[in-house]
Amino acid sequence: MKIGEYKLYSVQTGLFKLDGGAMFGVVPKPLWSKTNPSDDRNRIDMCMRALLLISDKKKILIDNGAGNKLNDKLKDIYAIDHNEFTLEKELGRYGLTADEITDVIITHLHFDHAGGSTKLNENGEAVPAFPNAVYHIQEKHWQWALNPTERDKASFFPENYLPVEKNHQLKKYSGDTEFDEFISFYVLNGHSPGMQIVKISDKENTLLYAADLFPTSSHIPLPYIMAYDLFPLTTLEEKKKFLPKITEENWILFFEHDPFTETCHVIKTDKGFSIVEKSKLEELT
Repeated sequence: MKIGEYKLYSVQTGLFKLDGGAMFGVVPKPLWSKTNPSDDRNRIDMCMRALLLISDKKKILIDNGAGNKLNDKLKDIYAIDHNEFTLEKELGRYGLTADEITDVIITHLHFDHAGGSTKLNENGEAVPAFPNAVYHIQEKHWQWALNPTERDKASFFPENYLPVEKNHQLKKYSGDTEFDEFISFYVLNGHSPGMQIVKISDKENTLLYAADLFPTSSHIPLPYIMAYDLFPLTTLEEKKKFLPKITEENWILFFEHDPFTETCHVIKTDKGFSIVEKSKLEELT
C-alpha cells in the first residue's frame, strides 16, 4: 500500500501470549474467549506487528517488538516465539538491514513495543539496534518510563531505551505533532501516559497505527478495555473520541497485537462499532 510518498509494509517481529483476562478487563471470559480462545495458562495468542514506511529519503519503523534480550523466565511467562518471525528476517524480506533505518517511531516503551530498540553487543552491553536512526518518543511518556509506578514497572526495561538517549539518538515531543506532510502523532493517556498513536494520511487514504488503544480487532467495542490500562476510563473517552472519526472518514486500522487480523475498517451500527473488511496491508491499494 502507498500513502503519500510512503510505501507501507507490515513487519511481523514475533509472537507471544498474554493473560486473556488482563487483555479484556471487565469483559467476562465466556464473551472474549469466543474470538480469542485461551491456552491452559489462560493466555491468548498475540503478535508484535511493526509498520515499515519507505520513501526515497526515509526508512521509518513504527515500534519494534520485544527484541532478543529477555531472560528464559520471561520468555516462558509470555511465550515469546521467534521461530518463524524476527525483525531482522522481516527487514531482510524488503532488502533492508537495521543500519538503513532512518527513524524509529516508538508508541510507548513497554517491552513488547520497544524491546527491539536495542540489542546486545559482543560485550553483552545493550546498544541501539538502529545505529543510524533517530528515535521518536513523547517527553511525557519518557518521563513516565523513567519513574513508573509499582503497578506498571514490570512492563519497562531501561536497557531497551536508556542506551538510545546515551547515544544521542533520541528526539522527544510534547503533544500532538505533525511529523511530516503525511505522518502525525496523537498523544493518549489511558493505557500509559504519553503513549502516541500514528496516523499516515494523504488525500485518498488514512491508516491509523493504533498501538494499545486498539491492540486487537476484538477491542473495537467500547467496553473492551485492557486491565493493563492505567486509566481505563480515560481509554474509554479516547475510544469515543477516535471511533467516530475512524468510521466517518473510513480510516484503515492497523493492529499491532492481533495475530489473525492485520487491518480492517470500522462501521457504526445500532449496537455500537463493528469491524468490517478485514484484509492484509499488501492487499490494499
